[in-house]
Amino acid sequence: MSLLFCCAFTPFQQERHGEKILNPNSSNSILDERAKQDVVQEDWEADSATRHASEPNADTWLLPPLAEKHKNKKCLVLDMDETLIHSSFKEVEDADFIIPIVIDNQVHNVYVLKRPGVDNFMRRMGEIYEIVVFTASLATYADPVLDHLDIHNVVDHRLFRESCCNHMGNFVKDLSRLGRDLPSTIIIDNSPASYIFHNENAIPVSSWFNDPHDTELTDMTDFLTDLTHVDDVRLVLDPNIGQEEPSEKATI
Repeated sequence: MSLLFCCAFTPFQQERHGEKILNPNSSNSILDERAKQDVVQEDWEADSATRHASEPNADTWLLPPLAEKHKNKKCLVLDMDETLIHSSFKEVEDADFIIPIVIDNQVHNVYVLKRPGVDNFMRRMGEIYEIVVFTASLATYADPVLDHLDIHNVVDHRLFRESCCNHMGNFVKDLSRLGRDLPSTIIIDNSPASYIFHNENAIPVSSWFNDPHDTELTDMTDFLTDLTHVDDVRLVLDPNIGQEEPSEKATI
C-alpha cells in the first residue's frame, strides 16, 4: 500500500537560524500509525527520473501562466502536513474536521487538526501573494483536506506528490519547475529535504502536531508582508549570506 501522506524517506535534520527542523519521520508522525510499505514504488521512481531529467521549460511548468490579478504579486508555496495541519488515523476528540478516505476498499476516517492561527494566516497571505499549496501527499487525501482548510478560498493552485522530484529517497519540491520567477518565490515547509534544491527561497518552520500554544504562523506574518517589497527574496532568505557582506544582502 502506497502512503497517502507526505514523508521524507531518509533521516534529514538541519539547523537553521538556530532552530532545529524536526524529522517528519518522528514517532509522533501519522506515518507511524500505518504500515510503511512500498514507500517509493519502482515505477514511480523511473517515471520521476524521466520527468525531471531535462531542464524545465514553458511546456513543462507545473503552474499555468500567472493570472492578471497576481501580476505584481510574489508566489508563496506552502507545505500542508505538519506545516498548516496535522492528521491522524487515531480518533481525536477535538479534531477540526474529519476526512473519510478509502484505502483497500475500506473507509478510514482521518482526523485533522489545524495549526493555531492558520485561518488568519491564509487569509492575510492570500491578499498579498499568489498561494500554492505543494504537498508530497496524494491528492486522494490532500484535496478534501484543502477543501475544508481553505475557508477563505485563497489557494490558487494545488500540487501533489506526482509534481515532486524523487531525490535520494525524498520527495523534493523543485521550485524551478513552477514557472515563476525564483527571486519572487518563497517556500514554507517543515522538512528541509523538501526544498533542498532551493534553500535560498525557504523559510523554515517547525513540525507541528498538536501544540495549542504554537504561534509560528502568526509570528511570520509581518515578515512575509515585508518580503513583498523585496526585489529578490533570496538575498534575504539565503542562509549562506553572512553578516560580513551586508552590501550584498537586501534590506526590507
